[in-house]
Amino acid sequence: MLSRSAVGKLKAILVIDLIIVAAAAGAYLYLLNEGAITGAAKPAEFALTPLTISPASAYIGDTVSITLNVTNVGDVMGNDTLNLLVNGQVRETVNFTLPSAESQELEFSVIENNVGTYTVKVSSISTDNYVEGNFTVTEPPPELSKITLSEIRSTPYEVWPNSTLTVTAKAHNPTAEPDRLTVRVTVDGVVVQTTILEMNASETRTISFNITAGEEGKHIVKLNSLQGSFVVVKDGYHTLTINRSGGGSKSLPFTLNGEDLGTPYQALLPVGTYSISVPTPYSVGTGVLEFTSWSTGQTSPSITFELKDRLILVCTYTVISGYASCPSLYIWNGTGYSYVTDVSNPGWLGYISHISPNGTIVFGGGNPYDYVKLDNSILKANNGYFDMTLAQQWDELFYLDSAQLLIVDHPVGTDVYTSMTNYINKGSTGQIYTVTNNTLLSPISAVNEKGQSILAQILAKDGVFSPGINGIESTAWDNITSNQLTLDLGDLSNAKNVKLILTGMVDWGSADTYYEYLELFKTAAALGLIPANGAEIMPAPYMEVLAANGTWIRAPQDRQIPLPSDYNARTFTVDLTGIFPADVIEYKVRFTNFWNVTYDYIGIDTTAQQDITITTLNPSSALLSQWWDEIYSNSTGAFTRYGDVTELIQVTDDMFIVGRQGDQVNLRFSTANLTDPADGMVRDYFFVVACWFKDPPGAWGYGFDYTVDPMPYLAMSGYPYTSAESYPYDAAHLAYIAQYNTRIIS
Repeated sequence: MLSRSAVGKLKAILVIDLIIVAAAAGAYLYLLNEGAITGAAKPAEFALTPLTISPASAYIGDTVSITLNVTNVGDVMGNDTLNLLVNGQVRETVNFTLPSAESQELEFSVIENNVGTYTVKVSSISTDNYVEGNFTVTEPPPELSKITLSEIRSTPYEVWPNSTLTVTAKAHNPTAEPDRLTVRVTVDGVVVQTTILEMNASETRTISFNITAGEEGKHIVKLNSLQGSFVVVKDGYHTLTINRSGGGSKSLPFTLNGEDLGTPYQALLPVGTYSISVPTPYSVGTGVLEFTSWSTGQTSPSITFELKDRLILVCTYTVISGYASCPSLYIWNGTGYSYVTDVSNPGWLGYISHISPNGTIVFGGGNPYDYVKLDNSILKANNGYFDMTLAQQWDELFYLDSAQLLIVDHPVGTDVYTSMTNYINKGSTGQIYTVTNNTLLSPISAVNEKGQSILAQILAKDGVFSPGINGIESTAWDNITSNQLTLDLGDLSNAKNVKLILTGMVDWGSADTYYEYLELFKTAAALGLIPANGAEIMPAPYMEVLAANGTWIRAPQDRQIPLPSDYNARTFTVDLTGIFPADVIEYKVRFTNFWNVTYDYIGIDTTAQQDITITTLNPSSALLSQWWDEIYSNSTGAFTRYGDVTELIQVTDDMFIVGRQGDQVNLRFSTANLTDPADGMVRDYFFVVACWFKDPPGAWGYGFDYTVDPMPYLAMSGYPYTSAESYPYDAAHLAYIAQYNTRIIS
């Protein structure tokens, strides 16, 4: 039997032997603990399950979820850090701690805005352990939802960096069934929010999204294809815009905090208190304007205001004499935009033909084309483009169909002018004529409808215009007083070519007088006085030549005198070649105008048409945007959505850019393929536009509501047209309306 001390020695020997054996085997370290032999704790180790990627095929802007399980297969608690890499770029990093034998689900979210296949890898930063997979991103399919979005608005429109703004829009489900729409909110092309909009049948409601402003500058925000914008400006500053409504586009002088300035004005100013004063009355050359009110509702021409947000101050004037309307054309001059003129007088929707015996007013005429000669000393290229803007300052609707820039090279010593449009004619009737300036002749006499000589007023382009009268001031429906000018051109018997060069404009008169004039005809119809063939209300301008027997012969309609532009006088040509009778004795012409047409200059050119080279440029880009965000118009309907509208303005096809007050279309014409004029030639530029416009019924418009529909079209007899006529609602035009005219204003 072993003693107690022997047993102790034996235990010690056994322990030493076991340690030696374990070390030699390289396997385990054994410890003897109160008679039991156990293994050491295994360090923390993490097993990764394969990735779950959902969906495996997503649309641009969709959220892709990436999940995996992490399990600690070690014997003790531990932690690790995992990186999420997409196409090799670290997108997200996560750190976790797990006890032994426990699992945790990790989830990542990825949004991609470009089409392609993306490789996903989740890897440990401390080991070589990783798992990977992939997903694809494609363009979303056409939206099948019938829900429409309109009236996008950013509030406030102008914010400071890193502040929050709210984007709202009106959503409408026009169907009798519930519907849903995926709404993606993007800022400068990057998806910032995505939501599913569910709506009941016939439901209309406002939807809103809060977004965070980024760096300074203008930013484009979209709800699907509905586009708006907001501006981020320097902290502590806001934009002040001052403009005028009514009475043409001539700059209005004003003082701001004692500084003399002029409209249009826009500046980024520190927040604070400002004082402004505008003149009243104010002469614009063709008439006198009287101040009415500010857009804030204040009726004093001198006011004090607080600049604490973006502010647009519009001062409204009433025209005592004269009138201005239509979209305004501005061109880039090298440092800014210069006003040129208001375009498309012939495109006014509301010309009246006659009244029927039963009192029905029949509308007739209208031609959207206009031809504007540009000052080539002002027009400058801007980074490889001619840059110009059509801006709707007045409370009107416009239907812009096409625009072109004509580059005209002509011989040195000549000038070029275009004929303008008589609103009775249809289509693009303008032609470009050469004029030899140093051989121009003057009329022998010029007599108006009162028998007064106005020759002195038309001999030189000096800003002194001939006097005129307006047909709407006639006091009897059956005795219309017209504006008339008779010219004796002298002996032209040896002239093979005869062209008139005229500088003139039209003064529309007062809208109140216009309605009083129409009441004369309605009263006559009620009394049964209108003849069976009707009574002409607003005779179109026409030209006559004197025959040998002393009678006046009306010129062919395609050679008729046009209606000049309003407010800003323009120079144009009228071709008289071949219209005089063979037995003519006196070369006399007579112009008759219902409206008050006045002339600054009239000359005669008898030289032959010179060879010219015309290069036509179509817009390389066209962008419709909102110039003012505070609009005081009550016009309604389906207007063209903001954004790229280049496709719509290439040809005249009754597919319009439809806009209202505060809208502008920026046009760019590439100069990349233009070469210098040939030797002996000089260059001029003409802007050609096809544009209709509509006034509010309470101002000038008559016979229609102040809405987009019915839309005009080139072949119509007049506007508004009868039930026997219709805008061309064929497949192509319906597709255009569905794609572009989605800015619904109610």
